Amino acid sequence: MIISASRRTDIPCHYSEWFMNRIRAGQVLTRNPVNHSQLYRVSLSPDTVDCIVFWTKDPLNLMPYLDELDSLGYQYYFQFTVTPYGSDLETNLRPKAEIEDTFIQLSRRVGSNRVVWRYDPIILNENISIDYHHEQFTRLCDRFASTEKYTDTVVISFVDLYPKIKSPVIRELAADEISALAEFIGKTAAEYGLHAVTCCESVDLSSYGIEHSSCISRSRIEEICGCTLDIPPEKNQRDGCGCYKSIDIGAYHSCINGCVYCYATGLPSSVQTRYHAHDPSSELIIGSVRDGEVIIDKPSESYKSGQLSLF
Repeated sequence: MIISASRRTDIPCHYSEWFMNRIRAGQVLTRNPVNHSQLYRVSLSPDTVDCIVFWTKDPLNLMPYLDELDSLGYQYYFQFTVTPYGSDLETNLRPKAEIEDTFIQLSRRVGSNRVVWRYDPIILNENISIDYHHEQFTRLCDRFASTEKYTDTVVISFVDLYPKIKSPVIRELAADEISALAEFIGKTAAEYGLHAVTCCESVDLSSYGIEHSSCISRSRIEEICGCTLDIPPEKNQRDGCGCYKSIDIGAYHSCINGCVYCYATGLPSSVQTRYHAHDPSSELIIGSVRDGEVIIDKPSESYKSGQLSLF
């Protein structure tokens, strides 16, 4: 079983204490985002959890707990987003130079194969040009993969205009802009020895050396675990997603990073209300079980099927 923590909210940044309480308890409750009266109990036993995939823009608050996770036998890796944007697009993050330092510290702690760099989404507007991305992408490649390799992969995507996103600083990218950016990113990533891949992009960028990816990657998890996995593809994600099956334990409308392009959050005032109602001791990341609600035990089993051959 693969645990996703989480596409729906930044658990490492804002809910690390809650997450570790659930790890120690050996189980977690998660609410069906489509049918809120439906709750699932998910086992977090290290015997059935093959790997935890953390999604974050700032894992600093989780890092003090990594020794405990290791001692309990959990395997994990990070999808770590580092973009060059300011507070007009990502309102509540720490200064980016500090987050870049945290990326390096995390990689030195867990290994470069367990920290995937996400340079996404790529945004263009009147203040962010293609030349700006050239400068910033090169600078970040130099920080993360020049004299010492702190990651082996960079994931890119181009901003999607979801219906609820209404912001003057977000616009759709034209085909020629995507091609120009992809050509530069593919070439630059290769120069730094990075594997460049896309996330949920239908456009074929293989001619620029950029492949479609699996963010929840069977091959990466097999490498981390040292065994083969009999794991099915994910059926419940967006078109173009190449991920393998996982169980997400987060909740929508609970991340306070304040990214104006995010599909997973609602009105800032509503998100703040939900965040401040969070109880680190609760079985649910947001809220509690209400009278009459039925909890369904989620089937849990390891996908491990054999030792990984080294030859």
